[in-house]
Amino acid sequence: MKFTRRHFTGFAGTLLAAPALIAGRGASAAGARVIVIGGGFGGATAARYLKSLDKALEVTLVEPASTFVTCPFSNLVLGGLKQMEEISHSYDGLEKIGVKVVRAAAESINTDRKWVNLPNGELLKYDRLVVSPGIDFRWGEIEGSTFEAAEHVPHAWKAGTQTVLLRKQLTEMKDGGVFLISPPGNPFRCPPGPGERISMIASYFKTHKPKSKIIVLDPKGAFSKESLFAPAWEELYPGMIDYRKTEAGRVVRVDAENLTLHTEFDEVKGDVVNFIPPQFAGEIARKSGLADDSGWCPVNQQTFASTLAKDVFVIGDASIATPMPKSGFSANNQGKVAAAAIVSGLQGREISDPKLANTCYSMIAPNHAVSVSAVYSFDKGKLHAVEGAGGLTPADASAEDRRLEASYADGWYRSITTEMFG
Repeated sequence: MKFTRRHFTGFAGTLLAAPALIAGRGASAAGARVIVIGGGFGGATAARYLKSLDKALEVTLVEPASTFVTCPFSNLVLGGLKQMEEISHSYDGLEKIGVKVVRAAAESINTDRKWVNLPNGELLKYDRLVVSPGIDFRWGEIEGSTFEAAEHVPHAWKAGTQTVLLRKQLTEMKDGGVFLISPPGNPFRCPPGPGERISMIASYFKTHKPKSKIIVLDPKGAFSKESLFAPAWEELYPGMIDYRKTEAGRVVRVDAENLTLHTEFDEVKGDVVNFIPPQFAGEIARKSGLADDSGWCPVNQQTFASTLAKDVFVIGDASIATPMPKSGFSANNQGKVAAAAIVSGLQGREISDPKLANTCYSMIAPNHAVSVSAVYSFDKGKLHAVEGAGGLTPADASAEDRRLEASYADGWYRSITTEMFG
């Protein structure tokens, strides 16, 4: 079988992580306590690999939700191609391999005394701590953008109840209505996500509400995979998508009650409004002193150890992992690297330099997808994208290639969630 870029992206996470993971095998760090806060793509992966690399470790996952609802493929729920149960995963598989799952939200972290405080007052002691809190929203940074407003103009950028709410609004919207979406400025979780969301909702409209329109207010001058999204929209959804950038797309006020977004020059009203606020690291990281003035968490990119607290590792969207994007696949790879570094450190072994990968698939229509992939190496104190590795779906890819990309996306999703949750 010819080993193509597409085959590579399906296996990259496992292959590239292997050297670092193998380096950690050997003597046991019995009795060492590792706590993982957050059970998403980063935290669930870290917990699984910590326990897999050294079964004698006491690994505890602190996560308030009983199931994890993935942001990847949540746009397919909005487009009617998937159901919520298809993107919801339990933590039973982690418990089966010996990870203790504490269903609570971490209240605070004392990095000096090495404990995690739970809401009931219980203190969990740790020797190493992994923090994978995802993102929170900068409520109030844009006038009218509040937690309460999101019940009327949902962000759906944390999958779950907000996904259900936005889907309900779309199905109840009249044919001929306007879906108004405002992506945030950089950096934010899943850069190609807004493009995929626009595509999936356009696909839904094309089939069920063909008179409807989509207006996009984007404060950025360009967006991820634009060279692939834009021509596909012209071909598949002609005249449906009005994409406004920079000044014309910069929202300065949200009027949730009247479903209106105010830009510097205009007032734009929608029948359904999807306002995605600016973001920063999850609250537990920020209030525990793990974030800098940017609101994100600086890390040693060799291991993802925090540069602000000893024996604490920050992975996933919350970390500053440039040039890696804030994606589920990135978080998954970072969880493996952090787990290998922790086990190697506890066993007194040398910590090897990591190689990481990322692949982001985006659905544009049923049986039509595109992808971007990259490989990252660690050199001179930071991560670098490896020149010539990975790549972008060719602009002239055939319909059959796009169909195959869609099947690869589905296979990637099944593979990564099975790896994480068993």
